[in-house]
Amino acid sequence: MRVSILQHASFEGLGRIAEWLDSYASRVRLHYLYAGGHLPTLDDFDLLIVLGGPMSVHDEAEYPWLVEEKALIRRTLDAGKRVLGIGLGAQLLAQALGAEVHKGNTEIGWWQLEKNARSAESPIGRMLPQRLMALHWHSETFDLPSGAIPLYSSAACQNQGFVWEERAIGLQCRLESTPESIKELLDARRADLERKGAVEDAASIRAGYPHCSAMAPTMLRLLNYLTGPHAILT
Repeated sequence: MRVSILQHASFEGLGRIAEWLDSYASRVRLHYLYAGGHLPTLDDFDLLIVLGGPMSVHDEAEYPWLVEEKALIRRTLDAGKRVLGIGLGAQLLAQALGAEVHKGNTEIGWWQLEKNARSAESPIGRMLPQRLMALHWHSETFDLPSGAIPLYSSAACQNQGFVWEERAIGLQCRLESTPESIKELLDARRADLERKGAVEDAASIRAGYPHCSAMAPTMLRLLNYLTGPHAILT
């Protein structure tokens, strides 16, 4: 499995996904878009992972590379390849599938996910736990793309995850998080904790580090499913 990864900020990296890549990827290429890194071509990968970031999908004037990144995601979907989007990456994926991305309730910290009843329409939805404590760090959200199956919701955010045609998964929540990756977020984005909304303080977020181990099996299960034999290979 050849994997290309689009990274939008130095402090929003792979987290738990790195462990899965070590075990299952035959080749991994990281593209640091925030540092002027180039985008991969379609021939470079079987799976495209689009990570989180502090910018908005609408910030093309400030981050011109967003234009080409969005075009790559659309081409990837059209080519029948697999895509995983997390945080900002999920919003970019939803937009590429024709959904709107807009302001939502700010949600930062540990908040429970509840599985959507429609998740049972997908095999992966039937495999997921009914409830899961997850890390969140966002103030924008996406509408459910046409043809997508919702996976999870939270009290503050209706669309926390979806699967599309069994080969593209978007996660607004941060299931890839580890204590180390959360520390990087806290160090870089501490000002976000002053926002109004469902926002925990730094001590509460650090106290939730044990939840990272509980999230890990779900993150790995999603990756294994997304790269399984049911998905279209090119």
